This record gives sequence, structure tokens and C-alpha cells, in this order.
Amino acid sequence: MTASTEGRPAARWLAAWVLAALALFAGVALGAPRVGVLTMAPGEVFFERFGHNAIVIDPQDGREPTSYNFGYFDPGEPDFLARFVAGTMRYRLVALPLEADLAQYRASGRGVSVQWLDLDATEAGALAAMLEVNARPENAVYDYRYFTDNCSTRVRDALDAALGGLLKRTLTASSEGNTHRSEAVRLASPAVWMGTGFHLGLAAKADRPLSRWDEAFIPMRLADSLRTLKRADGRAIVVSEAEVLPHRLAPEPAEMPQLGFEAAVAGFALALGLLWLGRRAPRTVAAFAGGFWLLAGLAGVTLLFLWLGSGHDFAWGNENLFLLSPLALGLLPGAFRAMRGRPPGRVFGVLIVVVLALAGLGAFLKLMPFMKQANVEWVVLLLPLHWALARHFRRLAATTTADR
Repeated sequence: MTASTEGRPAARWLAAWVLAALALFAGVALGAPRVGVLTMAPGEVFFERFGHNAIVIDPQDGREPTSYNFGYFDPGEPDFLARFVAGTMRYRLVALPLEADLAQYRASGRGVSVQWLDLDATEAGALAAMLEVNARPENAVYDYRYFTDNCSTRVRDALDAALGGLLKRTLTASSEGNTHRSEAVRLASPAVWMGTGFHLGLAAKADRPLSRWDEAFIPMRLADSLRTLKRADGRAIVVSEAEVLPHRLAPEPAEMPQLGFEAAVAGFALALGLLWLGRRAPRTVAAFAGGFWLLAGLAGVTLLFLWLGSGHDFAWGNENLFLLSPLALGLLPGAFRAMRGRPPGRVFGVLIVVVLALAGLGAFLKLMPFMKQANVEWVVLLLPLHWALARHFRRLAATTTADR
């Protein structure tokens, strides 16, 4: 495991192993350091929703333990916003006194627990040395990936290296059936906008069942797995566990909200309501349609950008583009004309059928085995709206033609 960027000089690896060897001899002579894993409960700010973790190295010689935290980033970087949008953020490993690391969690009311691990002198010394080298400024920065290379996977990989691959061998062999979508939406759901954004923006790649190794991108899942981990001789890896700070916020959701039925009811109710209202207040329906098409079109443009213009690979090829087509923006002029009581126009009449046909095609393709994205909620919510609006405006056009 390395916290450096690509192209690390081989000399740095050699230095790390030399330090590891020295740590081994020091561990034999002076006593090996104690190694622990801190797990921080989710917070209320959007970038705290997934929780956090760090590795603690306690030298047991009177000095304060050091927390090795892979979760630091600098929002003051000139290209920070551009990298955030493009999905190519830079994070860094920071070594700091344990109490200094805990201060921010104590202030925000986030709970912290520690799991002390049963590592022998060789393992503990080598891990401490590798973390020390990785935390140096020239090595500390790494390219952050939300699901595959984040703060928690870096902790996982460091422990796996120290244990000779034990974590990966054990955890890749089992699965709880969780997916990147279910975990992301579950933890983001207390913030409705965030949970909705994840559910809407994640494509089929996010719906593959995860092994317990892969789901360790969530710190709390990694802590759960560590509790069950044993060596070949039956010794547990976690020898003790303790609460460091109490959790004063709401607990994390137990599972991802399942809203398929509610979405279907809402979709059909809105569709019937629009058809009923269209005969009585067509300009009100036109105003609703303009707002809906504006949001749908902007959402479609965003999904298209995430696919073709960013490094967010879990958003590539999003099937929701059938339902939220950028073409919906082309319907806005017709909606404005209808709000003023004028005919929407011939191009509008063709385009609204195309938008409906795309939504219908997306729904039909859900029957195909190769369409694996978990977006049924969006289909049953949005398809009835597209149908009702298309029906209303075609009826309006027919009535206008008959009146001439």
C-alpha cells in the first residue's frame, strides 16, 4: 500500500523497508508499538456522512500516540473546485498527535471507537515504519476515488500489507450483498438532497454486489469485518475495543430507503392530476411543465457531463438519461408560449413525442437482462409525468387546430 502518486522513486521504497527493518530490531529491544484502528461515526456535514477512520500507532514509551489520517484535503488549492467536479481530487496522509486528531470529532459530537490489534513485533514495526515514510510530504498525496481509493481503503490496504494479505484473502471470499449504491444512498439519506443525488447519479456499475473487502470503503464496515477476522491459528486480530468519544448525533441509517411503491403512487397521482387540471387550468399545467422540463434537462446535462467529461466512472452510462434527457430543454420555449395562451409550435409537438419515446424506451429496456441499473423508482415516478404532459399538450394542440 502506498499513499504516493504515480512514479514514486524506487529509493523511497528502499528507505521504507530499511526503516521497517530498523523498527523490527527496535521492537525486539524496546517493545513493539501498539496498533489500533480509529473509527469515526458519520457527521452532519456532507463530506462527513460516510464516517472516517485512521490508524493509531502507540509507541508505549511515554510519548503520545500518533494518528495516521488519510482524509486530509486542501480546499485552498487553486484547482480544488475543478478537481472536485471532475472527480480527480487529491487527498493526503497526515500524521498528528492522537488528541489533536480527536479534537474536531469531540467538538462536532461524532463518536469515535478504537480497535486494538494483535500484531506481532515484526508486523507492528513494519507498519509503523511504512506509515511514517508515507506521511512525508513528498509521499503523502494520493489521487482520491470515492469508492475504490479513499480514506478507509487506504487504512484497509495498510493493515492488509502488515498482515501479509490476510484481510484480502479472507474478505474477498464473502459478501453481505451490499452495493456501492445501497451504501452511498443509505449513509447520505439523512440529507435528502444528497441521498437523491447519489441515487440519481450512480449508474449500473454501482449495483454490483460487493465483497466484504470492497465494502470496506465504508469505515464502519471495515470495523465490522475486523471484529470477525482471525489468523490461521484461530487468534482474533482485534484483542480489545473501546469507546474513545461518545456519539451525540443521530445514528447512521440501517439500510437504504426502498421507495419503489411510493414513487409509483406519486408518479401516477401526479399524472392523473395533471390531466384533470389541464382541462381547467392549462396555463398552470404549462407552468408546471416548464419547471419540470427545466429540472429534467439540467439533470440530463449533468448526467451527460459526468459520463463524458469527468472521472466519476460510477456515473458513466447512466440509464436515467432516458428519463432525464437534455432534449427536455428544447421544450421550454413551447411551455412559455403555452403559459401565455399561445400554441406551443410544431417543433415542440415533435420534440415532446421524442422525449416521451426515450422515457418509454428506457422503461422497456428495464426488461432486458443487460440493463442492470437499480433505477425502477425513477422509471415509475418520471414516465407517468412524461406521458401525462405529452397527452395534455397533444390534446391542447388538437383543440387549438379544431378551433381555427
